[in-house]
Amino acid sequence: NNIFIADFWNHRIVTWKCNAKEGQIIAGANGRGNQIDQLNCPTDVIVDPQNHSTIIADQGNRRVIQWLNQNQQILIDNIDCWGLAMDKHGFLYVSDYMKNEVRRWKTGEYNNEGVIVAGGNDKGNQLNQLHAPTFIFVNENESVYVSDVNNHRVMKWRKDAKEGTVVAGANGYGENLNQLSYPQGVIIDDLGQIYVADYGNNRIMRWCEGEEEGKVVGENGEGNQSNQLNRPYGLSFDDEGNLYVADHFNHRIQKFATIL
Repeated sequence: NNIFIADFWNHRIVTWKCNAKEGQIIAGANGRGNQIDQLNCPTDVIVDPQNHSTIIADQGNRRVIQWLNQNQQILIDNIDCWGLAMDKHGFLYVSDYMKNEVRRWKTGEYNNEGVIVAGGNDKGNQLNQLHAPTFIFVNENESVYVSDVNNHRVMKWRKDAKEGTVVAGANGYGENLNQLSYPQGVIIDDLGQIYVADYGNNRIMRWCEGEEEGKVVGENGEGNQSNQLNRPYGLSFDDEGNLYVADHFNHRIQKFATIL
């Protein structure tokens, strides 16, 4: 159970083993830059289960890059990437926060523009639009969940859909249970429940699809105590269902035991 962390301001990817006292740098850390062995404000990282390579959203360099045993390869260039996901077939999904869309590429076939799977209709708040999408999640049915940040909502786009459906938020900016504030990380558990890092409200919310409001599963006000968050960002589960939260302004990763 290694934790892979996009260490944004240090321009590197770090992995931490369970109960370790320090992490290990596996990509970057050669200063901020655009050389092949450098990163510039990486926002997301995933591991390709086929070859155990690390795929990185190298946001500041506008590229998606793969690291495998200190060998680097640019997979996708000239893209304002933010979030990454991979489906069960090995297709790679990338959100583009400037073009307000999510695209999909077949593994190994990156010399094309990919296929739009969410958004792509300019920025806006209609069901076929996104406004600054960041983190994404793809489920077993190849539905794409998108944190639609500036619309304060999470959208679900089914495979081959022409528009999405709202599964969290979309009731304006706010802290009520039917609202979100600049949502970031999004992840789905085995029951199909949607967990959202409600960035502006310093809380983690759980939404069940079709319900009008969510439930707070992690919030004790803004702060740096062990039960508090300060701008929660990325989310991840381990195999035991524990939830990991990138606690942005506290410069740490928080682990929450399985939430029932």
